[in-house]
Amino acid sequence: MIMPADRLTTLEIRAAEQEKTIEELSGQIAEQWKVIERMQRKLDALTDRFLALEEQAAPDVPVTKPPHW
Repeated sequence: MIMPADRLTTLEIRAAEQEKTIEELSGQIAEQWKVIERMQRKLDALTDRFLALEEQAAPDVPVTKPPHW
């Protein structure tokens, strides 16, 4: 038979372990968020660079109607 004091100790141990796990997960989420923000900045820079290159490469073609119009 488990004594009430033993049950209380078991619950306290579990609570402490869960608190530690929550803190670790919170830290991991914070690190992942930093990675996501860094990747977003790189993606934005690459998008800007791609659009600039696309503008330079695209010849100024006038918009004309096809011959059958």
